[in-house]
Amino acid sequence: MVNTKIFKMAFVSVYPHYIAKVEKKGRSKEELHTIIHWLTGYNEKALQQILVNKVDFETFFAQAPQMNPNVSKITGVICGYRVEEIEDKLMQQIRYLDKLVDELAKGRAMEKILRA
Repeated sequence: MVNTKIFKMAFVSVYPHYIAKVEKKGRSKEELHTIIHWLTGYNEKALQQILVNKVDFETFFAQAPQMNPNVSKITGVICGYRVEEIEDKLMQQIRYLDKLVDELAKGRAMEKILRA
């Protein structure tokens, strides 16, 4: 499953797709940012710097202030793989984010997405 090409991909190159996906389903950019902040610990200012500096996914997750301690509660299938069974830590983190974006786009309640 490890596809190191995505590790070097700039987060900002995928970010507009995340926005388009959630907005198409009636959710907001602010809600997307809420789940990114929850998952990684980045605040809004830091997230904007990541976008401006075109930080790659590997650096995005390596420098995340704090991965949420409830990240293990994110389960399910994304891209044909169960997120809880992905062995490569970085790939798992990327897929956690994908899963949260999918849940947001599918209209799931924010409290459930944030595992509150």
